[in-house]
Amino acid sequence: MQVYRKHCQEGAIDSIIHLGDLTSDAKALAVRLGSNVISVKGNMDGSFSDSQYKILETEFGPILLIHGHMQAVKRDTQKLIYKTQELGCKAVLYGHTHQPSMDNVNGIYLLNPGSISLPRQGNGSYAMLDTSNGDFRANILFYEAKPEVKGGHLYSIMNNSDRA
Repeated sequence: MQVYRKHCQEGAIDSIIHLGDLTSDAKALAVRLGSNVISVKGNMDGSFSDSQYKILETEFGPILLIHGHMQAVKRDTQKLIYKTQELGCKAVLYGHTHQPSMDNVNGIYLLNPGSISLPRQGNGSYAMLDTSNGDFRANILFYEAKPEVKGGHLYSIMNNSDRA
């Protein structure tokens, strides 16, 4: 909520992209925030199919949205790059590792926003992406401290899957 409110006041949010795990988190965010939430299934949804992805059409070009567990992103991103190329996408947004990263490999942008509620290292993170004017501009942003959790409500809404 804190992240959404901060950026919403700046007029910077068109959509929220939820890269897994639980699609129930994405549905809860959409209801709670009244915002457009685009989501993909992850391993915590019981999704063990390489077909669980979406392609987001943008001014920049097609962007692959995928959790990444079926591409073994915890080991390396080579299978993820192959999948992105196979689908004709210019960039890929993925999750699964809970670690933020941003790279450009042979002209393909790879962006993992990390995790807001259960980062693997350091403070929680998320990404802001702007694809207007045909550009791919992304920033990974970090909390100075983990977001305040009152009664566990933010934690349960933002990322149920991180508890597993």
